[in-house]
Amino acid sequence: MEFIAALGIKDTNLGTSTGTNWVNTNTSLIKSFSPVDAELIACVYDTDKKTYDDVVNKSVEAFHVWKMWPAPKRGEIVRQVGEALRENKENLGKLVSYEMGKSYQEGLGEVQEMIDICDFAVGLSRQLHGLTMHSERPEHRMYEQWHPIGLTGIITAFNFPVAVWAWNSFIAAICGDVSIWKPSPKTPLSAVAAMRICNEALAVAGFPDLFFLFNDSGTDIARKFVDDHRIPLISFTGSTQVGRLVGERVAQRMGRSLLELGGNNAIILDESADLKLAIPAIVFGAVGTAGQRCTTTRRLFVHESIHDDVLAKL
Repeated sequence: MEFIAALGIKDTNLGTSTGTNWVNTNTSLIKSFSPVDAELIACVYDTDKKTYDDVVNKSVEAFHVWKMWPAPKRGEIVRQVGEALRENKENLGKLVSYEMGKSYQEGLGEVQEMIDICDFAVGLSRQLHGLTMHSERPEHRMYEQWHPIGLTGIITAFNFPVAVWAWNSFIAAICGDVSIWKPSPKTPLSAVAAMRICNEALAVAGFPDLFFLFNDSGTDIARKFVDDHRIPLISFTGSTQVGRLVGERVAQRMGRSLLELGGNNAIILDESADLKLAIPAIVFGAVGTAGQRCTTTRRLFVHESIHDDVLAKL
């Protein structure tokens, strides 16, 4: 278990971060058990309502600083975050695997996705183009320029405990936005570890705080988060049932939402299917990430002429 210690994870951990500052809430504990062996890995303090408000207020202050930085310089810090993730890829991949339950190779792949989105965001930081247009008025020109939206709220699911946050927050960062993250209560340690890595990279480079974190053992703070008028954009990853509620609540306050929701994916095999290709694809699609992916295979439609053969091979 050296990888846990290497990531700074202790038996009991603070779960609220305003960048490099970790806040001692001294509230109830979220216990993280591994699906690998059912052992208790460690605990994380959840966030109370007052501390949540402090996190959002600090995020607003950080946004007013960060939005004034030129986009290419924003890209530079994302590049340095990517380097920090490369250095910690093995340990973080092991933690993702142990806490979530996916295979080690999938855990490494998830951290690699964080690194890849860093590389993508760095290039994008020099491509935030707007249009120039001809005006019907003499001696006038028209142009558009994109401006930061503000705070980005990110709610992630347990199946991808770090990559989904990275997809959202690193793109938000180069756009001049600040992110607040509510991870799944099933994978709080992966979130704490990822935040430590990224915020320490910010501190070493002398950059302002960009990434904020709170943990919620229930749904009270999460509801407050979704309804918060200070957060113009909420990104939610999870079930379609909950995503529908999130979308409705955010829309009621005229906010915007990004919803990545669960599916009911099917593979169709007709009588001409090449089972040497199909069977491995079905197995990986169904269990490659412990059955927990928005594109996980959940149903098979099999032609009756090959049904018994497919079933036997599976």
